[in-house]
Amino acid sequence: MHITRYSTTKTGLLLAALIFILSGCQSAYYASLEKVGYHKRDILVERVGKARDAQQEGKEQFKSALEKFSSVLNFKGGALEDKYKQLNNEYEDSEEAADEVRNRIDAVESVAEALFEEWGKELDQYTNASLKRDSREKLRNTRNRYKKLITAMRRAEKKMDPVLKAFKDQVLYLKHNLNAKAIMSLQKELRSVESNIAALVKDMEKSIREADTFIREAGL
Repeated sequence: MHITRYSTTKTGLLLAALIFILSGCQSAYYASLEKVGYHKRDILVERVGKARDAQQEGKEQFKSALEKFSSVLNFKGGALEDKYKQLNNEYEDSEEAADEVRNRIDAVESVAEALFEEWGKELDQYTNASLKRDSREKLRNTRNRYKKLITAMRRAEKKMDPVLKAFKDQVLYLKHNLNAKAIMSLQKELRSVESNIAALVKDMEKSIREADTFIREAGL
């Protein structure tokens, strides 16, 4: 019992220390960039653009994977081993694209939180009531635009998992069942996969539009 409590406490302390270190590194990173005139607002706009581009590339990759999946299921002859390798490559590329999307969205969220925290604290430094009021209003508007953006990004992000799981299932099944009967079995799943990818593409396109709107209208 004592060992368990000690272990749990130690783990908690290590986790807290790690969070503190990472937070400190992040603060130092932003501070060093600000010294050369590259502020959080600039970083946020840049990261939103990169997240948008990652989603665009991810969208095209998932569509490409669906086309390859469909072609495998319409298999009429030839080496099934080659078909499996092609499908596996598309799955791996899709997984890589999804990781890039996730990382880019996380990066957007990280700098946005830092920016809004800093912006909110600096409101107390104003002595001019009119300027303070204007800055508070801009902060509120920017937060609202950002909320729409990150909501759209996270919604699209969640749609990637069902698609990736479906692709992985197909790849695993085909790997151990390289025959025409396996192809027929997988054909039954095609409509479900198509539906999931259609929903993913739709949400990604909405997220991309939100990113374009945020960059254009945020006024950062």
